[in-house]
Amino acid sequence: MKSGRMEIPFGAQNLIVETGKLAKQANAAVTVSCGGTVVLVTACMSKVPREGMDYFPLTVEYQEKTYSAGRIPGGFFKREGRPTQKETLTARLIDRPLRPLFPEGFYNDVQVIATVLSSDGENDPDILAVVGASIAVHISDIPFDGPVGAVRVGMIEGQLVLNPTHEQRERSDFDLVVAGLKNGVIMIEGEANEVPDGTIAEAIEFAFEKLQAVRAIQEDFRREVGQEKARVALSTPHRELKKKVAELAHGRLTGIYRIGDKEQREEAFDALLAEIVSDMSVFEPYKVNDKELTQADIKMVFDQVEYDEVRRLIFEEGRRADGRGPKDIREIACEVNVLPRTHGSGLFTRGQTQSLGVVTLGTRKDEQMVESLDGLSYNNFMLHYNFPSFSVGETKPMRGPGRREIGHGALAAKALRAVMPVKDAFPYTIRVVSEILESNGSSSMASVCSGCLSLMDAGVPIANVVAGISIGLVSKENDWRLLTDIMGLEDHFGDMDFKVAGTDKGITAIQLDLKIQGVPVDVLLKGLVQAREARRIILDKMKSVIAKPKDDISKFAPRIVTTQVPPDKIGDVIGPGGRTIKKIIEETGVETIDIEDDGKVLVAATTKESAQKALEYILGLVEVPEVGRIYEAEVMRVTNFGAFCEFLPGRQGLVHVSEIADKYVKDVSQVVKIGDRFKVKLIGIDEMKRVNLSKKQAEA
Repeated sequence: MKSGRMEIPFGAQNLIVETGKLAKQANAAVTVSCGGTVVLVTACMSKVPREGMDYFPLTVEYQEKTYSAGRIPGGFFKREGRPTQKETLTARLIDRPLRPLFPEGFYNDVQVIATVLSSDGENDPDILAVVGASIAVHISDIPFDGPVGAVRVGMIEGQLVLNPTHEQRERSDFDLVVAGLKNGVIMIEGEANEVPDGTIAEAIEFAFEKLQAVRAIQEDFRREVGQEKARVALSTPHRELKKKVAELAHGRLTGIYRIGDKEQREEAFDALLAEIVSDMSVFEPYKVNDKELTQADIKMVFDQVEYDEVRRLIFEEGRRADGRGPKDIREIACEVNVLPRTHGSGLFTRGQTQSLGVVTLGTRKDEQMVESLDGLSYNNFMLHYNFPSFSVGETKPMRGPGRREIGHGALAAKALRAVMPVKDAFPYTIRVVSEILESNGSSSMASVCSGCLSLMDAGVPIANVVAGISIGLVSKENDWRLLTDIMGLEDHFGDMDFKVAGTDKGITAIQLDLKIQGVPVDVLLKGLVQAREARRIILDKMKSVIAKPKDDISKFAPRIVTTQVPPDKIGDVIGPGGRTIKKIIEETGVETIDIEDDGKVLVAATTKESAQKALEYILGLVEVPEVGRIYEAEVMRVTNFGAFCEFLPGRQGLVHVSEIADKYVKDVSQVVKIGDRFKVKLIGIDEMKRVNLSKKQAEA
């Protein structure tokens, strides 16, 4: 492996790439640095292809070593364990722009591993990992049609910012990652605060222009240190065999596509395929190297015939497989309050894609603790996406969430995060779960819609209604056809999945995935326009069912009330060893009481009454006694010289025997008893802060 180094401007800093020093047994390895952040990226390829493969076996791993930020992992084992959500999402971010650039029919295993070795807390390693992965594969002997350039773009005070730091991203209106080739964009990932579609379009054009320098420098680096590409065996389709399978299908595919029910349609496909492979002797002339053809081989060719037919219908007839036009959206149905006992629920159905959104409201103790290179943080909004096998009529083992589930859930969360209330205004932990009950295309965007419906049903004061749609694409040479609301068949045989979510004001989340090597920017901008048109239609459907959040949260949700106490009084509320706060919880029946460092108090209870009771107790603890004021008091102890009464929570004063009644009192115990409640007047506080109360003056 040759040694080499290159350095180019990368936003406000420089990007430095080096090779030939670390991990020299990999096919290629590079370190990519920006500021104090360093990522090592390696690429390896197996020597022979896998037998019987029908897809490219690429695996991408991304690891954040906690030592990179000078920290030791939490937990019992004190070492890195299963991938975090950030690591999983970054691995997907690397995978998505690379995968379309490997040759068709290339079935050797390829593994790319990105490892964060140093983190300065300012420059996010994810973009460095994407660029590093492209460089490592490009300079290696692995067949690859790259390289890929990638940049992050933000907007601060109306100005586009290239590769913003963490601090700048906190102030940015959007966070957009764009990857591209010389002639087109290949991947987009982003979230925004209801940013107008035109502004996002401007940012995409800006990013595409800026990433060209990152892409071009990789070509120079390859000429300097690159290896000769290996000659590998590629699995190519048998054209004559494909013609024979198409002939046996007798043009029946189009009729099957018109079957509205997905299950019946798939049964018809299976029946047609079974008929075609019932006599394998007809395929005898098409053997390759005297190898007997199997039914699996015919199935692969049958998929290629389907691919051609789906695209032929769009280009030649202007109609899609299910009969829709390019911009037609499948039938939409919306419903809220579908589950009687949850805090909020919404059902969104678009064609044969159906998502059930369910909201649960919790307290601060339910917040998600997130451990990252930046340290510990707490997340009070979560969206989890579940994709059970029955949603596509299959049988598979139930396991934990995979990369796809994590990715789809994160995208839907981005789409809704822009309209979520701030914690101070709505101090709840909010969990949304999207249960995919049926799937036939773009279930992640259905999750955005069902999640929004369920949030409004739960009474969460979101700022606006959010909807999402997916735009597909089929291409032929320089001919491009955009498709609104793609179904599963078009996702499988199409070239693009362009998801856009937002409100009537603008975009909140965007994601682009391709199966081809780039799409021109002008085509993507047309896709944005088509997505906006569709989004408005879906928003109208949703608003016809529920136009704004309910005025109150569910009666089954915890009630959280807040108040403010002076910071120097926090100790009075907590008490020695927490005894006072435990007493409040026990006596009032509330679930939790949380006190922040600035004196903000959050009381969570199952009923408004118990929450209010605890609130009054707390306010009483910090209230300054006022001479001359009338208080409601309770007798706590009786002596021969008077009665000690609690007139504020935890605060007692003495009603002297002379202040109990207008007449002479010989025996205090004959007049008042422990537990008696009556009004008292605060008549004085002595130099030792002892409080004197009067029952007779309060009644005068």
